[in-house]
Amino acid sequence: MPAGKVIILSAPSGSGKTTLVRHLLESRTDLGFSVSATSRKQREGEQNGIDYHFLSPEEFRTLIENKAFLEWEEVYPGIFYGSLISKVDKMLSQGQHVVFDVDVVGGLNIKQHYGKQALSIFVKAPSIDIMAQRLHKRGTESDESLKSRLEKAAWELTFADKFDVVILNDTLEVAKAELNTIVNTFIKSD
Repeated sequence: MPAGKVIILSAPSGSGKTTLVRHLLESRTDLGFSVSATSRKQREGEQNGIDYHFLSPEEFRTLIENKAFLEWEEVYPGIFYGSLISKVDKMLSQGQHVVFDVDVVGGLNIKQHYGKQALSIFVKAPSIDIMAQRLHKRGTESDESLKSRLEKAAWELTFADKFDVVILNDTLEVAKAELNTIVNTFIKSD
């Protein structure tokens, strides 16, 4: 087994998962980030190779055929997300702990792959209404995509009990402190 540990944060859209991941990465120097690959369109301000590895759907399908992903999923029709095995294993072999910001199904797949070497954390918003407000504030969703994300979120919430830990992100500072404690304890454990 590679030397580093795996920390997985998963959540429905609008739960604040990415904000918590950024906080975690800024608060520790021993963490590396698993940059996911995606076939979705690049949003304003996102950088290829930093936020995501942006691929065409055809490129993504070729990598699937070549078994290049630790996990992958077609989250929405034609929109793929996945974690490249080569990048993750390189970080782990160097003793770095790897943080994942992935959807719920991807998070469970990574946990299954790494077992006790991984900590799976489900981030939960107080309600669907609050998730809708957060997504609306982003300004990145059309009415149709917002509806689709909220329908998927309701389904994803049913998986919370399959994760090692659930963090309720009601008050951001409280959620950050809880995340720090959980991750510190996990990294120090054998």
